[in-house]
Amino acid sequence: MGTQRYARVMWVVPVVLLGLATGVLAPLAWARGPAPGPPGPGAAVPAVPAVPAVPAVPAVATVWPVGVRPRVLRGWSPPASPYGPGHRGVDLAAAPGTPVRTVAAGRVSFAGRVAGKGVVSVELRGTGTPPLRTTYEPVRASVRAGDQVSAEAVIGTVEPAGSHCTTFPCLHWGLRRAGTYLDPLQLLPPRLRNGGLSRLLPVRGVPLPP
Repeated sequence: MGTQRYARVMWVVPVVLLGLATGVLAPLAWARGPAPGPPGPGAAVPAVPAVPAVPAVPAVATVWPVGVRPRVLRGWSPPASPYGPGHRGVDLAAAPGTPVRTVAAGRVSFAGRVAGKGVVSVELRGTGTPPLRTTYEPVRASVRAGDQVSAEAVIGTVEPAGSHCTTFPCLHWGLRRAGTYLDPLQLLPPRLRNGGLSRLLPVRGVPLPP
């Protein structure tokens, strides 16, 4: 008799478990709802945050600040935050005493010393509101704030001290519009950035063709 009762209990247990699975777990699955599928035609797609665009820089320069095609010792690397690490301009190889020219016409907005080194800033004419402002350092200035300067005008010479370049003396050239730092190399048109125009040199001692 005990054996029959044990067999009956063992038969009932799977039935109870099956009932729990279908009666308890099934409502939970129903409450959870069907698994989400891909959006159908016409369904709203979540918007992706737009990445701020870098303001365009007009190629208004007619000359490099120093030399004809100076070597770029360090390029522009904008900081991720106003006080973050980066390089807010470009470093151009230039020996002390090298003349520094403004790359385009404008007005000298600052000419003085900052942290012990000479700095000259020029607001470029016709570059919008607020205007683009170029900065050159370290420079022994030959201009004053308020002076109107033409393109390619000499504004000073590279100082022998104050450069942050360690391997070779350099001129730091910066560009900004209001509080936004930009790449000053973008001021140069392709003909200046890529080495200039080809020039035909006179050949002496060679007879002209008939």
